[in-house]
Amino acid sequence: MPVPEHVILIGSAYPLRGGLATFNERLVREYIRLGSTASIITFKLQYPSILFPGKTQYSTEAAPDGIPIQVKLNSVNPLNWLTLGRHVRNLRPDLVIVKYWMPFMAPCLGTVCRIIRKNRHTKVVSVIDNIIPHEKRPGDRILSSYFVNSVDGFVAMSKSVMADLEGFDSRKPKIWCPHPLYDNFGDAISKNEAKKNLGLDPDVRYVLFFGFIRDYKGLDLLLEAFGTETLKNSGIKLLVAGEFYCDPAPYFEIIKRHALEGVVIMSNDFIPDSQVVNYFCSADVVVQPYKSATQSGVTQIAYHFDKPMIISDVGGLAEFVPHRKVGYVVNPDPGSIASSILEYFSEHKEAEFSANAAVEKQKYSWGRMVSAINEVAK
Repeated sequence: MPVPEHVILIGSAYPLRGGLATFNERLVREYIRLGSTASIITFKLQYPSILFPGKTQYSTEAAPDGIPIQVKLNSVNPLNWLTLGRHVRNLRPDLVIVKYWMPFMAPCLGTVCRIIRKNRHTKVVSVIDNIIPHEKRPGDRILSSYFVNSVDGFVAMSKSVMADLEGFDSRKPKIWCPHPLYDNFGDAISKNEAKKNLGLDPDVRYVLFFGFIRDYKGLDLLLEAFGTETLKNSGIKLLVAGEFYCDPAPYFEIIKRHALEGVVIMSNDFIPDSQVVNYFCSADVVVQPYKSATQSGVTQIAYHFDKPMIISDVGGLAEFVPHRKVGYVVNPDPGSIASSILEYFSEHKEAEFSANAAVEKQKYSWGRMVSAINEVAK
């Protein structure tokens, strides 16, 4: 299918940091590779500082090469929404892509999209992370409905989100397309080299928990799993790599209660893109003990590095990790998580699961995502 000539993505991008920016930049890079004139309009204010749970919203790394990015959008200024909407409407791009991930953004993005569509030329397609948020608040459904009614169609990145979307709109075109592979973190390196770069013991086996720490991601369940005597005394260590986006005190209380100070390594600064390779390549297995989920970018980073995974059987996660082929799909409780980690190591599954991951990941291409978006727009 030919790609649209002129594409604009509206959403997070450099100088902002994080998975949303990484996704959007990689998607636009794919459109450029395929021949589109593509660019990004990103936020000059994404979250007011009082609402942002992390240390900073901004990247410390260099801007991505070859991607035109304009910093124009203010998430809380309605006058800005009107100005930006008119600006894009007058540009008359063939396609506007909007990433939707939380109801807070619905007034801003929904208003901009409504104005753009008034030119009766531009198709507006939303790539949906979540239509129902993990951490629910009053008014979420009203806000998401406002956004849903502002676009022409949807690409959902998990079947569970597709089902949720039906509860908001059953008429507009929508396609399921799994989250593509995060292939922008460089090539894999040896485990010993990665451990050396992080100052880790080369003789220790490591389980990795990666990404922003929020309550729904279940790090507490994983820490409790390591508190079980068998796992605690196994010689396996837990490497936690990610910034807290919630109160850290309960997590450190679990570590103290189970005397896990020598078992758990907490690396709680934001992990820049240039360091992602070291964390994943140091690990023997990646664990995602989520309490709720739709899909996860961490899964697609793990696939890029051919890393086996242990995931909880919630939301759409199990769609991406075939049980006992690429990893284990387990109940979200400490006992099940601990048992699966011990079985993984005792049965020496790393080589088998890693080889299977290298095959399984071939289905998660950016070209497939572009085709899905274009099909909805068509």
